[in-house]
Amino acid sequence: MRLKWDWLSENTALTGRCSLHYVSSLGLQSSRTARSEEDRDTLWDAWGSWSECSRTCGGGASYSLRRCLSSKTCEGQNIKYRTCSNVDCPADAGDFRAQQCSAHADVRYQGQYHEWLPMYNDPDNPCALKCKARVSGLVVELAPKVLDGTRCYTESLDMCISGVCQIVGCDHELGSTAKEDNCGVCNGDGSSCRLVRGHYKSQHASGKAEDTVVSIPYKSRHVRLVLKGPDHLYVESKTLQGVKGELILDKSGQYHLENTTLDYQKLSDKEVLRITGPLGADFTIKIQFASGADSVVQYIYYQPIAHRWRETDFFPCSVTCGGGYQLTSAECFDLRSGRVVVDQYCHYYPENVKPKPKLQECNMEPCLASDGYKQIMPYDLYHPLPRWESSPWTACSTSCGGGIQSRSVSCVEEDMQGNITPTEEWKCLYSPKTAILQPCNTFDCPTWLAQEWSPCTVTCGQGLRYRVVLCIDHRGLHAGGCNPTTKPHIKEECLVTIPCYKSMDTLPVEAKPVWHKQAIELDEEITVTEEPTFIPGPWQPCSRTCGAGTQRRTVKCQVLLSFSQTVADLPDDECDGVKPEESQSCYRTPCSGVVELGKEEEEEEEEDNTETPQREELHDWEYEGFTECSESCGGGMYTTFWPLWYEKTEVLRGEDCQNPKPSPIQACNRFDCPPMWDARDWGKCSRSCGGGVQRRQVLCKQRLADGSVLELPDTFCPSKSPTTHQPCAKQECPPKWVTTDWSQCSVTCGNGVQRLQAVCKKQGDDGRYRTIDPKNCSMLAQPNTVRSCSLRICENSIKPDPTILAQSKVYIQWRKGKKLQLVVGGYAYLLPWTPVVLRCPTRHFRKGHIRWLKDGKSLVSLPHLSLTSLGYVKIHQLLSSDAGIYTCVAGQAREQLVLKIIGSKQKLSVPETAESWFFTDGQRKLGLPDAASTGERFQELPISLNHYDNIVERLLELKGSLQDVKDVVEKPHFSEKNRSTLEDERASSELSGPFVLIADTHKLDELMHSLSEGLGGPRGEQLIAQLLSELTMTHGETNESTLHPPEGSESSTQGPLLHKPNIKAHASRPRRPVIIQQPRKVGGLPSSEITVHVGVPVLLQKPVASLELRCNAVGNPQPSVTWTKNGKELPHSSRVGPLSTGSLRIQSPNKVDEGLYTCTARNHLGSTSLSSWVCFFSVHFRWRVDPWSQCSASCGGGSQHRRVSCTRGTETDRAREVEIQHCTGRRPSDTRVCNLQPCARWATTTWGPCHGQCVGPSLATQHRHVYCQDINGTKVAYRLCGGLQRPSSVKNCSTEACALHWRIGPWTQCTATCGRHGFQSRQVTCVHRRSGKATREHHCMWRPRPPSWQRCNILSCGRGECRDSTRYCEKVRQLELCPLPQFKNRCCHSCRNT
Repeated sequence: MRLKWDWLSENTALTGRCSLHYVSSLGLQSSRTARSEEDRDTLWDAWGSWSECSRTCGGGASYSLRRCLSSKTCEGQNIKYRTCSNVDCPADAGDFRAQQCSAHADVRYQGQYHEWLPMYNDPDNPCALKCKARVSGLVVELAPKVLDGTRCYTESLDMCISGVCQIVGCDHELGSTAKEDNCGVCNGDGSSCRLVRGHYKSQHASGKAEDTVVSIPYKSRHVRLVLKGPDHLYVESKTLQGVKGELILDKSGQYHLENTTLDYQKLSDKEVLRITGPLGADFTIKIQFASGADSVVQYIYYQPIAHRWRETDFFPCSVTCGGGYQLTSAECFDLRSGRVVVDQYCHYYPENVKPKPKLQECNMEPCLASDGYKQIMPYDLYHPLPRWESSPWTACSTSCGGGIQSRSVSCVEEDMQGNITPTEEWKCLYSPKTAILQPCNTFDCPTWLAQEWSPCTVTCGQGLRYRVVLCIDHRGLHAGGCNPTTKPHIKEECLVTIPCYKSMDTLPVEAKPVWHKQAIELDEEITVTEEPTFIPGPWQPCSRTCGAGTQRRTVKCQVLLSFSQTVADLPDDECDGVKPEESQSCYRTPCSGVVELGKEEEEEEEEDNTETPQREELHDWEYEGFTECSESCGGGMYTTFWPLWYEKTEVLRGEDCQNPKPSPIQACNRFDCPPMWDARDWGKCSRSCGGGVQRRQVLCKQRLADGSVLELPDTFCPSKSPTTHQPCAKQECPPKWVTTDWSQCSVTCGNGVQRLQAVCKKQGDDGRYRTIDPKNCSMLAQPNTVRSCSLRICENSIKPDPTILAQSKVYIQWRKGKKLQLVVGGYAYLLPWTPVVLRCPTRHFRKGHIRWLKDGKSLVSLPHLSLTSLGYVKIHQLLSSDAGIYTCVAGQAREQLVLKIIGSKQKLSVPETAESWFFTDGQRKLGLPDAASTGERFQELPISLNHYDNIVERLLELKGSLQDVKDVVEKPHFSEKNRSTLEDERASSELSGPFVLIADTHKLDELMHSLSEGLGGPRGEQLIAQLLSELTMTHGETNESTLHPPEGSESSTQGPLLHKPNIKAHASRPRRPVIIQQPRKVGGLPSSEITVHVGVPVLLQKPVASLELRCNAVGNPQPSVTWTKNGKELPHSSRVGPLSTGSLRIQSPNKVDEGLYTCTARNHLGSTSLSSWVCFFSVHFRWRVDPWSQCSASCGGGSQHRRVSCTRGTETDRAREVEIQHCTGRRPSDTRVCNLQPCARWATTTWGPCHGQCVGPSLATQHRHVYCQDINGTKVAYRLCGGLQRPSSVKNCSTEACALHWRIGPWTQCTATCGRHGFQSRQVTCVHRRSGKATREHHCMWRPRPPSWQRCNILSCGRGECRDSTRYCEKVRQLELCPLPQFKNRCCHSCRNT
């Protein structure tokens, strides 16, 4: 067996979207077949021919390709597979997976050569080529995919195709679920073998050294033996040729004997032997005795049935032309010897059922001498197969109660002229023989049904009583057919136990015979039978409504024609017996005013001659009628009406009857209903959209006479079954994102990425998803297509460089406080005597190895400064000498912190040694200072040291101006208080402000850019005030644990920066108005109610309940306060208006309230104003990404990088960058892999000659070889070029060899002049246009082949021979039924003269 490394195993099927160029890149290796009808309805070309098999034995795979004929997209796959070479490999061929591992033996791995052994049955990835080094035991995945045709698992037929494990059934078909039965037969039923089980117990007392446990014959399977005891098992074998062998089982493991594998397991207390089989010889399991107790052996195996029926091939055809038959037979085959034996051997096994012979037509060509060629015709169109022909059913053996019908069934042949002749039965055995018996008239026979007895006709002594007796058939109807000899009597005597006080010879007096009359009238009806019988019709109504009249009815002589089930009228002389009466007298009620003379005289005479006392009047119930039955079958109920009748049939009141009223409810229609369909409710729809199916259960049921319901097979219901499924959910499905599985990690170790594809698809009516424009899914959230992955730590991986987690912050100390912690990376403006901790957070670096520099020199510990073991710098009290540039060094990483001291007049001071480190623009020098002097006093430096100093100094000036106002207010107290007291008050006042202001450097950079025209002017003042407001309002959010003022301070929450110690004590001195400003929001109020001192900008990000602008104005006399908006007088309303304190309150502020609000305080000495901006804005944080950088490699896999930042923007301002923790959601990736295509390219040879299969007029195909080569020109595996567009390996070309067309000959004469079996043929040949030379037909198959035969003379042969086709034609003529078309056609001969 050869190894085919260049097969298409590395290419995967393209599904869903596939362009013309991409499909053609796979290459159609051979000529293309004609497009099928299914392909013509799509955009696909026809499938190409099957490729060469990937293996020569042991089961491989072959593929076929097709191309997309449209520039658009084609739905479906462009590649399909099938198995091939499903024959066993020679014993010396070796394992296919082992061959693939050994192919890597001449390739160095980690600098060494290895002998690789295969690793089997990997549960995670069975289609990866994992091999193990024989010496070192190293397990390596040498290839991501094994070659196509490699078994996934050792004990399975499943094979790997394109790296995916595909299911293979025992029939060697892809996707098949066929499995072998216990006998080893694919899709078998287990009938070709027998299960044998038993046990054996050793007898040590017999003195034997060994004994035979069981003999297992050749080809047995699934053998299992378990020995419990001290003895030992061993195996002997004997082949069919008589060669003997022996196998000693001494330790656990696998053994081989006669091409059979044995699994032996030896445990402490038992031995287990398993043989999957089939056995290659007869095995004898023996036991070797040991000392000790007796052993017990249990065994089980499947023994093949040695003799089986085997179907033979078809025997030679019965004729050489004109249509004949050929048969198969069955022979008894001996599996052991491989010879055919006599049938008695196979009859020994009950499981063996001899197969029935099969019949097929053969040599169907017409025996034509003119054309000299044979034309094969479809079978059934002109010469039918033998078939079973049955005669009509005989009459049923009984008319009711279940009988039997029979008929004769014979095998017949029909020739081409339509003549039918009987033939041998074996010719029809290819189909089941039709039944010759069937049940009939299974309904119940009519039975007599007696109603209740009437009351006795007398009120004393002995009388008579009557009842109605009906003949009820199986439908519950009153009909004939009951046996007259079994009819119950309708009249009987009755005795009333009341004496009549009459003489003994007086006869009982009868009442009017109402019941007797009804019993006679409701006698049985006579039904039509196959014998001529008089059939009376129903009585017509009485000719008179009162008095005596006449009733008439029709009586006909009729007969039932069994073959047509119709009733025919006959002359009266055809019926035997007396004809029933056609008229009778009738009497309903007496006519009013008319006395019947005879009756009246009779009554008078009777009264005169009667000497007995007047007898009692007879009152009794008589039914008048009944309602319709509640059910038409299956047992129902009806209600009767019982009016009270007098003796003379007069209606009386109900209380006049002494007897109780009979029950008004009676049973009716007590017979079985015919079988009917019972449809259940519809089930749930199979889909929620896109067209689904609802199903329901439909059963055939019958309601019986007792009301129960019986479930029957579907064949019992005569009508068509109601539909069991219907369409539902017809609305279109909405589009959605459909994702593929995550790809493998981009790296084999360390950190990488995984990717998936998200495609916008829509489910169609057929349930399949179709790719649509991604715009249709734009409203849906697209799933993530990239995620990170981490694998094992890479060997010899380079340790990452240490980094310092610096923070670009500017710290401005606002007041004195407790210890302050700073992080390197920014600037710090601090007050002296403040405890400070400098931190340097690092990654991938030990904190104990951090070094610190100050002004470029190593930092050493001082009495007030120390270096901790965790890399911190602690300054217990900040001195002027501590100002400078602090550098944190962690390996090659360095970060600085510029520390400046705030002087006594809010000026910035640095030592002279640090001054040399700055340019005027704030950039650092690279050289070291010449000298270091740390003991000098502060020196005021009014000039800026870098571009942040201007803003910081302006903030400090704003703080100083506020302090000056405070000093003016406090100046009268200065003579009364010493300096320490004033300092305490100042300290108390300062507690109300923030401890330190922290600003981001990028925020200050933006402010500098906005103020590039200078810091003076109203706009600059406003921006500085806005910055101070933001920093003071958010200082609690930056470092709440260390920067909040003490909770116990009295003025920590409400006291302003400037306060009035004792204004009233100096009220007598006139003073101009002054508005006291506090640059922060006043606390202590709910968050929904905001109070702000005027002078501070108000920026509202969300709705609030109210806003109060507080204007604290002082002066002597007390000034008046007025408010304006945008320079105009502020109109007051219920929502906006001033308070009694002078403050302005705005209820529910909104966008309309935006503007500049100004508070003006006036008295006769002057006025002052202070304003605040009120603005509404919303802040949006979003991720911003820069363009990707250029890929680091042009092929083979590189990487790209981009900058990802978090930006903040409002409705009016442009976006600016902020810290990344402000942005929520998934952070965009800043790295990605690129140029994954290998450093290889496709190469081609020159085009071959134009002599491929013809695909059009004068068009053939030519081919060339396409291969993958690296940059050095060496051929490499196809998979290395898998990401590149593959050149086409086949194209159309022009050649005269394909100038072919179909040549059509004339039609032959029709084989019949009428009927259904005539046909004619013609010759159709593929010939060259110029030479006329005939060639093979497949060269012309690019154009449909014209038909070479057709049916002809499809006319009725009715004008031919006139004969009868039924045995009832004589009766048809006698009954004058010939004019009817259905009788005239079947009785042509008998009806010819009528």
